[in-house]
Amino acid sequence: MKFETMSKEELIEYINSLKDTETGKYGLVWDNEREPEQIVEECDKYIPILEEIKDKNIKGTGANNILIEGDNFHSLSVLNYTHKEAIDIIYIDPPYNTGSEDFMYNDKYVDLEDGYRHSKWLNFMKKRLKLARNLLKDDGVIFMSIGVDEIAQLKLLAESIFGSNCFLGMVTRRTKTTSFRGNYFAPRVDYVLCYSKTPNIPKFVDEVDESQYKKVEESGARAGERYRDDTAFYLSTLETRPNQRYYIECPDGELVIPPGVSLATNPKDGEKVVPNNGDGVWRWECEQYKTKKDLLVFKKTKTSPLLNQNGEKAKWNIYTKVYLSDKQADGNIPTELLLDFINREGTRELKQYDIDFSFPKPTNLIEALIKYTNKPKDITILDFFAGSGTTGHAVLKLNAKDKGNRKFILCTNNEGNICEEVTYPRISRVINGYKKMEPISANLKYFKTDFVENANNRDQLYYDLTEKCIPMLSMKEDCYKKIKSTDEYQIFANNDESKITAVYFNLFGNKEQDFIDELKKISVPKVIYKFSLGDYIDPEIFKDINDYRIEAIPYKIVEVYRKLVKMSKGDN
Repeated sequence: MKFETMSKEELIEYINSLKDTETGKYGLVWDNEREPEQIVEECDKYIPILEEIKDKNIKGTGANNILIEGDNFHSLSVLNYTHKEAIDIIYIDPPYNTGSEDFMYNDKYVDLEDGYRHSKWLNFMKKRLKLARNLLKDDGVIFMSIGVDEIAQLKLLAESIFGSNCFLGMVTRRTKTTSFRGNYFAPRVDYVLCYSKTPNIPKFVDEVDESQYKKVEESGARAGERYRDDTAFYLSTLETRPNQRYYIECPDGELVIPPGVSLATNPKDGEKVVPNNGDGVWRWECEQYKTKKDLLVFKKTKTSPLLNQNGEKAKWNIYTKVYLSDKQADGNIPTELLLDFINREGTRELKQYDIDFSFPKPTNLIEALIKYTNKPKDITILDFFAGSGTTGHAVLKLNAKDKGNRKFILCTNNEGNICEEVTYPRISRVINGYKKMEPISANLKYFKTDFVENANNRDQLYYDLTEKCIPMLSMKEDCYKKIKSTDEYQIFANNDESKITAVYFNLFGNKEQDFIDELKKISVPKVIYKFSLGDYIDPEIFKDINDYRIEAIPYKIVEVYRKLVKMSKGDN
């Protein structure tokens, strides 16, 4: 259907015909049929797998981090088998689709004059976001940086995938301090949309600026503790809170109340007044005030917003003491306006490593977003638009600062040799150290997407896929240390050899008993993958082995993959 040739009335009629009149649906409609994405279409013929590029691995200590080179639709498809519901945080910085050679669709840049520019971008993003949602844990969150060109479309798209009840907020980030472009407003911000996998996750917290707590309590139960006393007790709000408007007696006997029209005739300390709409209120309810008076600080001022018992401007203003230890325990709520994470800082960081890349995000932005979630220090962070590798760099820096054991997974294509010449060199130089920069100890596993032809003969497909799926299984179980290898089976261990992954990949082999005998020698937990043309492995084969679970390969891989392709092709 050619929307550009339709009259306004015809377009309205067409949109109305798409509405669900019984449920009153509200959402996003776009053309998803005109030009399907070739990468998705080709998945009928090819199943993506991973090939480990061992000469690019970086061996250190700590967690195993992952870099995947290839189209992120293929990478996300593989991760849906290896890391389903295993990711704590996703951060992405997708193409902003400004029409200036920043977004490619089917190997062509989408320019500003393309009437289907937004439709192509939505087709591209929806498939990947749906795959990404599957990867998040139930308490997982996704942060998405985006510019003004697609902010409206991305929010509606995200609402359809994650749900409006999982919208956590939209942050505005200052990208530069000055700008001389633009016709009406000088652009110098972009945005970060944040959604959770499920509603009601723990609240976000921000770090406390200890330098603001300059005073020290001189006496009482909290003597010696640092505090600040510049938080106004009068709460400027439009909300009407009946139990929070009352009189307070000041040191000289003056009675004060927040600004408003609702007053008492003969006021006294603690006397409540029912506020009218727009009347000011205190931060605490009256009963709290009576029990926590010792936390109030009275200061004389000529600019007090408060009223006295005569309805005139008061001499006093009231503030609350906030102790550093209390604030550190509770944390601050992060602001939705970020002023300190500008792009030139990201450019400066890359120059230190002699890497040339346009408009990289600063690592301190990603560090801040990770810390806001208040998650443990051993989480997994995914970025499937990895670009220059800022997310990986940020995770490494954060681990170095707080002795964390976080892991990252970066996915990027190699257009313009970006993975080989930017992403990988950056992560390598950060881990190994570069010039005057100290090394940060970490491991990196490098993978490239590869393919197995989706043969008409199921058995042939299973043979071919089993032969090439071992790197995926190693990644799935985080076991890369090869313990034993034959032409029929391989056994791997994790870093400290507290877990074993064993793969028997030859259906017609004669070393099955050798395989079992090797596993009998191993006392730690084991994950066994055995080739089968179905989904059943006879448990009697492994009855003499302790502490194991078993899975048939490649049946589960094919099953997951076919569901994903069906999902990707069957939705709007």
